Amino acid sequence: MAELNEAMLNTPRDEKLASAQAKAASILSSRDTSIKRQAPGITPPFDAEQQYVSNTGAHAFVAPSGDDQRGPCPGLNAIANHNYMPHNGIGDFNDFVTGTAAVFGMAADLAGFLAVYGAVFDGDLTQYSIGGPYPSLVNLGGLLGEPMGLSGSHNKYEGDVSPTRGDLFQYGNDYLVQLNQFKALYEAGQINGDNVDIPVLNQRRSERFDESVNENPYFFNAPFSGVVASPAAWSFVYRFMANKSAEYPEGKLDGETLKSFYSITGDYPDFTYTAGHEKIPDNWYKRNLVDYYTIPYFALDAAQAALEYPKLLTLGGNTGTPNSFVGIDPGNLTNGTYNSDNILKGNNAVCYGLEATLMELPDLLTGLYSDIDPAMDKLGPYFNNATNALGCPQLNKINKDQFSKYPGYSDLKSDGTY
Repeated sequence: MAELNEAMLNTPRDEKLASAQAKAASILSSRDTSIKRQAPGITPPFDAEQQYVSNTGAHAFVAPSGDDQRGPCPGLNAIANHNYMPHNGIGDFNDFVTGTAAVFGMAADLAGFLAVYGAVFDGDLTQYSIGGPYPSLVNLGGLLGEPMGLSGSHNKYEGDVSPTRGDLFQYGNDYLVQLNQFKALYEAGQINGDNVDIPVLNQRRSERFDESVNENPYFFNAPFSGVVASPAAWSFVYRFMANKSAEYPEGKLDGETLKSFYSITGDYPDFTYTAGHEKIPDNWYKRNLVDYYTIPYFALDAAQAALEYPKLLTLGGNTGTPNSFVGIDPGNLTNGTYNSDNILKGNNAVCYGLEATLMELPDLLTGLYSDIDPAMDKLGPYFNNATNALGCPQLNKINKDQFSKYPGYSDLKSDGTY
Protein backbone atom coordinates (compact mmCIF):
# COMPACT_ATOMS: atom_id res chain seq x y z
CA MET A 1 0.00 0.00 0.00
CA ALA A 2 1.34 3.40 -0.89
CA GLU A 3 2.22 5.47 2.16
CA LEU A 4 -0.27 8.26 2.67
CA ASN A 5 0.39 11.84 3.65
CA GLU A 6 -2.19 12.53 6.34
CA ALA A 7 -2.30 16.22 5.47
CA MET A 8 -3.64 15.36 2.04
CA LEU A 9 -6.58 13.33 3.32
CA ASN A 10 -8.94 16.27 3.46
CA THR A 11 -11.47 15.58 0.72
CA PRO A 12 -14.25 13.01 0.49
CA ARG A 13 -12.41 11.25 -2.36
CA ASP A 14 -9.20 11.02 -0.35
CA GLU A 15 -11.11 9.71 2.64
CA LYS A 16 -12.73 7.03 0.48
CA LEU A 17 -9.36 6.09 -0.99
CA ALA A 18 -7.80 5.81 2.45
CA SER A 19 -10.73 3.69 3.62
CA ALA A 20 -10.34 1.39 0.62
CA GLN A 21 -6.61 1.07 1.21
CA ALA A 22 -7.27 0.08 4.81
CA LYS A 23 -9.80 -2.46 3.55
CA ALA A 24 -7.18 -3.95 1.20
CA ALA A 25 -4.81 -4.44 4.13
CA SER A 26 -7.56 -5.93 6.29
CA ILE A 27 -8.39 -8.52 3.61
CA LEU A 28 -4.91 -9.99 3.94
CA SER A 29 -4.78 -9.70 7.72
CA SER A 30 -8.00 -11.76 8.01
CA ARG A 31 -6.59 -14.77 6.19
CA ASP A 32 -6.69 -18.27 7.66
CA THR A 33 -2.98 -19.04 7.59
CA SER A 34 -3.53 -22.63 8.74
CA ILE A 35 -4.50 -23.67 5.21
CA LYS A 36 -1.77 -25.86 3.73
CA ARG A 37 -0.23 -25.63 0.27
CA GLN A 38 -1.19 -28.14 -2.34
CA ALA A 39 1.45 -30.77 -3.06
CA PRO A 40 2.71 -31.21 -6.64
CA GLY A 41 0.52 -33.49 -8.75
CA ILE A 42 1.29 -36.81 -10.40
CA THR A 43 0.80 -38.01 -13.97
CA PRO A 44 -2.98 -37.82 -14.49
CA PRO A 45 -5.16 -40.62 -15.85
CA PHE A 46 -6.74 -40.40 -19.30
CA ASP A 47 -10.43 -41.06 -19.84
CA ALA A 48 -11.42 -40.46 -23.45
CA GLU A 49 -15.16 -40.31 -22.80
CA GLN A 50 -14.83 -37.88 -19.91
CA GLN A 51 -12.22 -35.63 -21.53
CA TYR A 52 -13.55 -35.38 -25.08
CA VAL A 53 -14.56 -31.84 -26.10
CA SER A 54 -17.16 -31.62 -28.84
CA ASN A 55 -16.77 -29.17 -31.70
CA THR A 56 -19.87 -30.36 -33.58
CA GLY A 57 -23.63 -29.94 -33.29
CA ALA A 58 -24.49 -27.30 -30.70
CA HIS A 59 -20.77 -26.62 -30.36
CA ALA A 60 -19.88 -26.36 -34.03
CA PHE A 61 -17.69 -23.41 -34.94
CA VAL A 62 -19.61 -20.23 -35.79
CA ALA A 63 -17.55 -17.23 -36.83
CA PRO A 64 -18.13 -13.96 -34.97
CA SER A 65 -20.18 -11.32 -36.74
CA GLY A 66 -21.84 -7.98 -36.12
CA ASP A 67 -21.28 -6.85 -32.53
CA ASP A 68 -19.73 -10.13 -31.36
CA GLN A 69 -16.68 -9.45 -29.22
CA ARG A 70 -13.33 -11.21 -29.60
CA GLY A 71 -10.07 -10.10 -28.02
CA PRO A 72 -6.57 -10.96 -26.80
CA CYS A 73 -7.29 -14.37 -25.21
CA PRO A 74 -7.35 -17.14 -27.85
CA GLY A 75 -8.89 -19.62 -25.44
CA LEU A 76 -11.86 -17.42 -24.58
CA ASN A 77 -12.31 -16.59 -28.27
CA ALA A 78 -12.51 -20.31 -29.07
CA ILE A 79 -14.96 -20.93 -26.22
CA ALA A 80 -17.27 -18.22 -27.60
CA ASN A 81 -16.90 -19.41 -31.21
CA HIS A 82 -18.07 -22.88 -30.14
CA ASN A 83 -20.88 -21.65 -27.91
CA TYR A 84 -19.46 -22.82 -24.61
CA MET A 85 -20.16 -19.25 -23.46
CA PRO A 86 -22.41 -16.62 -25.06
CA HIS A 87 -21.44 -16.23 -28.70
CA ASN A 88 -21.47 -12.44 -28.41
CA GLY A 89 -18.39 -12.69 -26.18
CA ILE A 90 -19.97 -11.06 -23.13
CA GLY A 91 -20.22 -13.37 -20.15
CA ASP A 92 -21.04 -13.39 -16.47
CA PHE A 93 -19.33 -15.31 -13.66
CA ASN A 94 -21.06 -18.62 -14.42
CA ASP A 95 -20.37 -18.33 -18.15
CA PHE A 96 -16.62 -18.06 -17.62
CA VAL A 97 -16.40 -20.69 -14.87
CA THR A 98 -18.48 -23.31 -16.69
CA GLY A 99 -17.05 -22.54 -20.13
CA THR A 100 -13.40 -22.80 -19.13
CA ALA A 101 -14.09 -26.02 -17.19
CA ALA A 102 -16.02 -27.62 -20.05
CA VAL A 103 -13.40 -26.85 -22.72
CA PHE A 104 -10.08 -26.77 -20.87
CA GLY A 105 -10.44 -28.22 -17.37
CA MET A 106 -9.76 -24.99 -15.50
CA ALA A 107 -10.57 -25.43 -11.81
CA ALA A 108 -13.26 -23.33 -10.14
CA ASP A 109 -10.83 -21.49 -7.85
CA LEU A 110 -8.75 -20.14 -10.74
CA ALA A 111 -11.69 -19.60 -13.10
CA GLY A 112 -13.68 -17.83 -10.38
CA PHE A 113 -10.82 -15.53 -9.48
CA LEU A 114 -10.25 -14.55 -13.12
CA ALA A 115 -13.98 -14.14 -13.79
CA VAL A 116 -14.45 -11.75 -10.88
CA TYR A 117 -11.25 -9.85 -11.66
CA GLY A 118 -12.41 -9.43 -15.27
CA ALA A 119 -15.87 -8.30 -14.23
CA VAL A 120 -14.37 -5.63 -11.96
CA PHE A 121 -11.67 -4.25 -14.24
CA ASP A 122 -13.10 -4.94 -17.69
CA GLY A 123 -16.84 -4.96 -17.03
CA ASP A 124 -19.61 -3.69 -14.78
CA LEU A 125 -19.05 -5.96 -11.74
CA THR A 126 -21.51 -8.53 -13.13
CA GLN A 127 -20.09 -9.43 -16.55
CA TYR A 128 -17.40 -8.44 -19.03
CA SER A 129 -16.47 -8.55 -22.69
CA ILE A 130 -13.65 -10.77 -23.95
CA GLY A 131 -13.05 -8.08 -26.58
CA GLY A 132 -13.74 -4.36 -26.64
CA PRO A 133 -16.23 -1.92 -25.11
CA TYR A 134 -19.90 -2.72 -24.77
CA PRO A 135 -22.89 -0.77 -23.37
CA SER A 136 -23.93 -1.79 -19.87
CA LEU A 137 -27.30 -1.31 -18.22
CA VAL A 138 -25.78 -1.87 -14.78
CA ASN A 139 -24.32 0.97 -12.72
CA LEU A 140 -22.95 -0.72 -9.63
CA GLY A 141 -20.42 1.45 -7.86
CA GLY A 142 -21.10 4.42 -10.12
CA LEU A 143 -19.39 3.06 -13.23
CA LEU A 144 -17.51 5.88 -14.97
CA GLY A 145 -18.18 5.33 -18.67
CA GLU A 146 -18.83 2.11 -20.53
CA PRO A 147 -16.84 -1.04 -19.68
CA MET A 148 -13.76 -1.35 -21.91
CA GLY A 149 -13.55 -5.15 -22.07
CA LEU A 150 -10.47 -7.34 -21.99
CA SER A 151 -8.95 -5.51 -24.97
CA GLY A 152 -8.99 -2.27 -22.95
CA SER A 153 -7.41 -3.68 -19.79
CA HIS A 154 -3.74 -2.93 -20.42
CA ASN A 155 -1.60 -3.17 -17.26
CA LYS A 156 -4.72 -4.06 -15.27
CA TYR A 157 -5.34 -7.52 -16.76
CA GLU A 158 -3.67 -7.77 -20.17
CA GLY A 159 0.00 -6.72 -20.35
CA ASP A 160 3.16 -6.59 -22.41
CA VAL A 161 5.25 -9.68 -23.24
CA SER A 162 2.36 -11.69 -24.68
CA PRO A 163 3.15 -14.97 -26.47
CA THR A 164 1.57 -13.78 -29.74
CA ARG A 165 -0.04 -10.36 -29.18
CA GLY A 166 2.00 -7.19 -29.57
CA ASP A 167 2.86 -4.69 -26.83
CA LEU A 168 0.18 -1.99 -26.82
CA PHE A 169 2.46 1.02 -27.21
CA GLN A 170 4.37 -0.53 -30.10
CA TYR A 171 1.44 -1.82 -32.14
CA GLY A 172 -1.48 0.37 -31.10
CA ASN A 173 -3.48 -2.69 -30.04
CA ASP A 174 -2.99 -5.60 -27.68
CA TYR A 175 -5.46 -8.08 -29.14
CA LEU A 176 -4.26 -9.05 -32.63
CA VAL A 177 -1.76 -11.83 -33.35
CA GLN A 178 1.59 -10.60 -34.62
CA LEU A 179 2.69 -13.24 -37.09
CA ASN A 180 6.39 -12.82 -36.32
CA GLN A 181 5.68 -13.73 -32.70
CA PHE A 182 3.50 -16.68 -33.65
CA LYS A 183 6.14 -17.97 -36.05
CA ALA A 184 8.80 -17.80 -33.35
CA LEU A 185 6.61 -19.85 -30.99
CA TYR A 186 5.76 -22.34 -33.73
CA GLU A 187 9.43 -22.73 -34.68
CA ALA A 188 10.41 -23.34 -31.06
CA GLY A 189 7.84 -26.14 -30.90
CA GLN A 190 9.12 -27.72 -34.11
CA ILE A 191 12.66 -27.77 -32.76
CA ASN A 192 11.27 -29.51 -29.65
CA GLY A 193 9.81 -32.46 -31.59
CA ASP A 194 6.64 -30.62 -32.63
CA ASN A 195 5.60 -29.89 -29.05
CA VAL A 196 5.16 -26.47 -27.44
CA ASP A 197 5.63 -27.52 -23.81
CA ILE A 198 6.43 -25.63 -20.61
CA PRO A 199 10.23 -25.41 -21.11
CA VAL A 200 9.68 -24.07 -24.63
CA LEU A 201 7.20 -21.50 -23.36
CA ASN A 202 9.44 -20.37 -20.50
CA GLN A 203 12.33 -19.80 -22.88
CA ARG A 204 10.12 -17.91 -25.35
CA ARG A 205 8.73 -15.79 -22.51
CA SER A 206 12.26 -14.82 -21.53
CA GLU A 207 13.01 -13.91 -25.14
CA ARG A 208 9.82 -11.86 -25.41
CA PHE A 209 10.69 -10.05 -22.18
CA ASP A 210 14.04 -9.06 -23.71
CA GLU A 211 12.32 -7.97 -26.93
CA SER A 212 10.01 -5.67 -24.97
CA VAL A 213 12.91 -4.19 -23.03
CA ASN A 214 14.91 -3.61 -26.23
CA GLU A 215 12.08 -2.31 -28.43
CA ASN A 216 9.20 -0.85 -26.38
CA PRO A 217 9.99 2.49 -24.65
CA TYR A 218 6.75 2.14 -22.64
CA PHE A 219 7.31 -1.44 -21.51
CA PHE A 220 6.02 -1.86 -17.95
CA ASN A 221 5.97 -5.07 -15.92
CA ALA A 222 3.02 -4.43 -13.59
CA PRO A 223 2.10 -6.36 -10.41
CA PHE A 224 -0.90 -8.21 -11.84
CA SER A 225 -0.46 -8.15 -15.62
CA GLY A 226 3.29 -8.80 -15.37
CA VAL A 227 3.76 -11.11 -12.37
CA VAL A 228 0.39 -12.94 -12.31
CA ALA A 229 -1.38 -12.66 -15.69
CA SER A 230 1.75 -12.95 -17.82
CA PRO A 231 2.90 -16.31 -16.42
CA ALA A 232 -0.71 -17.46 -16.65
CA ALA A 233 -0.95 -16.45 -20.31
CA TRP A 234 2.19 -18.43 -21.08
CA SER A 235 1.51 -21.55 -19.00
CA PHE A 236 -2.12 -21.69 -20.18
CA VAL A 237 -0.88 -22.23 -23.74
CA TYR A 238 0.39 -25.71 -22.87
CA ARG A 239 -1.72 -26.55 -19.83
CA PHE A 240 -4.98 -25.88 -21.66
CA MET A 241 -4.29 -26.18 -25.39
CA ALA A 242 -2.21 -29.38 -25.34
CA ASN A 243 -4.24 -32.35 -26.57
CA LYS A 244 -4.48 -35.11 -23.97
CA SER A 245 -4.29 -38.81 -24.85
CA ALA A 246 -3.33 -42.18 -23.37
CA GLU A 247 0.16 -41.67 -24.83
CA TYR A 248 0.35 -38.05 -23.61
CA PRO A 249 -1.92 -37.78 -20.54
CA GLU A 250 -0.42 -34.36 -19.68
CA GLY A 251 -0.84 -33.32 -23.29
CA LYS A 252 1.07 -32.63 -26.46
CA LEU A 253 0.73 -29.28 -28.23
CA ASP A 254 1.73 -29.82 -31.83
CA GLY A 255 1.87 -27.19 -34.54
CA GLU A 256 -1.52 -27.95 -36.07
CA THR A 257 -3.28 -27.71 -32.72
CA LEU A 258 -1.46 -24.46 -31.97
CA LYS A 259 -2.56 -23.03 -35.33
CA SER A 260 -6.19 -23.94 -34.69
CA PHE A 261 -6.30 -22.20 -31.30
CA TYR A 262 -4.59 -19.09 -32.70
CA SER A 263 -6.71 -18.80 -35.85
CA ILE A 264 -3.77 -19.47 -38.17
CA THR A 265 -4.04 -21.19 -41.55
CA GLY A 266 -1.53 -22.06 -44.24
CA ASP A 267 1.76 -23.91 -44.17
CA TYR A 268 4.93 -22.66 -42.51
CA PRO A 269 6.26 -20.08 -43.13
CA ASP A 270 3.35 -18.70 -45.21
CA PHE A 271 0.83 -18.34 -42.42
CA THR A 272 -2.40 -16.33 -42.56
CA TYR A 273 -4.13 -14.95 -39.48
CA THR A 274 -7.91 -14.39 -39.41
CA ALA A 275 -8.77 -12.34 -36.33
CA GLY A 276 -11.35 -13.89 -34.02
CA HIS A 277 -11.68 -17.27 -35.76
CA GLU A 278 -10.02 -19.42 -33.09
CA LYS A 279 -11.22 -23.04 -33.18
CA ILE A 280 -11.28 -26.12 -30.96
CA PRO A 281 -9.48 -28.78 -33.04
CA ASP A 282 -11.07 -32.05 -34.12
CA ASN A 283 -10.51 -35.07 -31.87
CA TRP A 284 -9.43 -32.91 -28.97
CA TYR A 285 -9.33 -33.84 -25.28
CA LYS A 286 -9.11 -31.55 -22.24
CA ARG A 287 -7.59 -32.12 -18.78
CA ASN A 288 -8.91 -35.00 -16.67
CA LEU A 289 -11.40 -34.13 -13.94
CA VAL A 290 -8.94 -35.12 -11.20
CA ASP A 291 -6.29 -32.90 -12.80
CA TYR A 292 -8.15 -29.61 -13.26
CA TYR A 293 -5.77 -26.65 -13.24
CA THR A 294 -5.93 -24.88 -9.87
CA ILE A 295 -4.34 -21.76 -8.41
CA PRO A 296 -1.71 -23.81 -6.51
CA TYR A 297 -0.92 -25.77 -9.70
CA PHE A 298 -0.49 -22.49 -11.58
CA ALA A 299 1.73 -21.16 -8.79
CA LEU A 300 4.06 -24.14 -9.27
CA ASP A 301 4.39 -23.32 -12.97
CA ALA A 302 4.98 -19.65 -12.23
CA ALA A 303 7.61 -20.47 -9.61
CA GLN A 304 9.47 -22.77 -11.99
CA ALA A 305 9.57 -20.06 -14.66
CA ALA A 306 10.85 -17.54 -12.11
CA LEU A 307 13.56 -19.91 -10.91
CA GLU A 308 14.79 -20.35 -14.47
CA TYR A 309 14.45 -16.68 -15.43
CA PRO A 310 14.36 -14.47 -12.29
CA LYS A 311 14.10 -11.28 -14.37
CA LEU A 312 10.46 -12.17 -15.10
CA LEU A 313 9.57 -11.25 -11.51
CA THR A 314 11.12 -7.80 -11.75
CA LEU A 315 8.47 -5.11 -11.45
CA GLY A 316 9.41 -1.94 -13.31
CA GLY A 317 9.95 -0.99 -16.92
CA ASN A 318 11.53 1.28 -19.46
CA THR A 319 11.64 4.98 -18.68
CA GLY A 320 10.67 6.39 -22.08
CA THR A 321 13.33 4.99 -24.38
CA PRO A 322 14.10 1.44 -25.51
CA ASN A 323 16.49 -0.56 -23.35
CA SER A 324 16.18 1.80 -20.37
CA PHE A 325 14.72 -0.78 -17.99
CA VAL A 326 14.85 0.10 -14.30
CA GLY A 327 13.63 -2.52 -11.86
CA ILE A 328 11.94 -2.00 -8.50
CA ASP A 329 13.56 -3.70 -5.53
CA PRO A 330 10.90 -5.94 -3.94
CA GLY A 331 12.21 -5.15 -0.48
CA ASN A 332 11.79 -1.42 -1.01
CA LEU A 333 8.36 -1.87 -2.58
CA THR A 334 6.99 -4.13 0.14
CA ASN A 335 8.90 -2.82 3.16
CA GLY A 336 10.80 -6.07 3.41
CA THR A 337 7.91 -8.56 3.26
CA TYR A 338 9.32 -9.80 -0.04
CA ASN A 339 13.01 -9.54 -0.84
CA SER A 340 15.69 -11.06 -3.04
CA ASP A 341 16.22 -13.84 -0.50
CA ASN A 342 12.64 -15.12 -0.27
CA ILE A 343 10.87 -14.14 -3.49
CA LEU A 344 11.84 -17.33 -5.32
CA LYS A 345 10.86 -19.62 -2.45
CA GLY A 346 7.65 -21.66 -2.44
CA ASN A 347 4.69 -19.80 -3.91
CA ASN A 348 6.14 -16.35 -3.21
CA ALA A 349 6.45 -15.46 -6.89
CA VAL A 350 2.67 -15.45 -7.38
CA CYS A 351 2.03 -14.22 -3.83
CA TYR A 352 4.16 -11.15 -4.56
CA GLY A 353 2.10 -10.26 -7.63
CA LEU A 354 -1.26 -10.96 -5.99
CA GLU A 355 -0.62 -9.02 -2.80
CA ALA A 356 1.03 -6.06 -4.56
CA THR A 357 -2.01 -5.92 -6.84
CA LEU A 358 -4.38 -5.95 -3.88
CA MET A 359 -2.52 -3.04 -2.31
CA GLU A 360 -2.74 -1.17 -5.63
CA LEU A 361 -6.45 -1.84 -6.18
CA PRO A 362 -7.86 1.35 -4.60
CA ASP A 363 -5.83 3.58 -6.92
CA LEU A 364 -6.60 1.49 -10.00
CA LEU A 365 -10.32 1.42 -9.27
CA THR A 366 -10.76 5.16 -8.71
CA GLY A 367 -10.50 5.70 -12.46
CA LEU A 368 -13.31 3.22 -13.10
CA TYR A 369 -15.88 3.77 -10.34
CA SER A 370 -17.14 6.73 -8.33
CA ASP A 371 -17.65 4.36 -5.38
CA ILE A 372 -15.02 1.63 -5.27
CA ASP A 373 -16.39 -0.21 -2.23
CA PRO A 374 -18.58 -2.64 -4.23
CA ALA A 375 -15.60 -3.57 -6.40
CA MET A 376 -13.35 -4.03 -3.37
CA ASP A 377 -16.00 -6.13 -1.65
CA LYS A 378 -16.36 -8.33 -4.74
CA LEU A 379 -12.63 -8.87 -5.26
CA GLY A 380 -11.57 -9.21 -1.62
CA PRO A 381 -12.75 -12.77 -0.92
CA TYR A 382 -11.12 -14.08 -4.10
CA PHE A 383 -7.76 -12.51 -3.28
CA ASN A 384 -8.15 -13.85 0.25
CA ASN A 385 -8.90 -17.38 -0.96
CA ALA A 386 -6.00 -17.32 -3.41
CA THR A 387 -3.45 -16.10 -0.88
CA ASN A 388 -4.81 -18.57 1.69
CA ALA A 389 -4.35 -21.47 -0.72
CA LEU A 390 -0.78 -20.41 -1.45
CA GLY A 391 0.23 -19.73 2.15
CA CYS A 392 1.41 -16.21 1.30
CA PRO A 393 3.32 -13.94 3.70
CA GLN A 394 1.18 -11.04 4.87
CA LEU A 395 1.81 -7.79 3.04
CA ASN A 396 0.45 -4.63 4.70
CA LYS A 397 1.40 -1.91 2.23
CA ILE A 398 3.48 -1.05 -0.81
CA ASN A 399 5.34 2.10 -1.72
CA LYS A 400 3.41 2.68 -4.94
CA ASP A 401 5.05 6.04 -5.67
CA GLN A 402 7.92 4.07 -7.18
CA PHE A 403 5.73 3.37 -10.24
CA SER A 404 5.46 7.03 -11.25
CA LYS A 405 8.76 7.15 -13.15
CA TYR A 406 7.51 4.69 -15.76
CA PRO A 407 5.51 6.21 -18.67
CA GLY A 408 4.01 2.79 -19.39
CA TYR A 409 2.28 3.17 -16.03
CA SER A 410 1.84 6.91 -15.55
CA ASP A 411 0.73 7.78 -19.11
CA LEU A 412 -1.88 5.03 -19.39
CA LYS A 413 -5.46 6.34 -19.57
CA SER A 414 -8.37 4.74 -17.74
CA ASP A 415 -9.70 3.43 -21.07
CA GLY A 416 -6.57 1.31 -21.52
CA THR A 417 -4.90 3.48 -24.18
CA TYR A 418 -1.92 5.81 -24.27
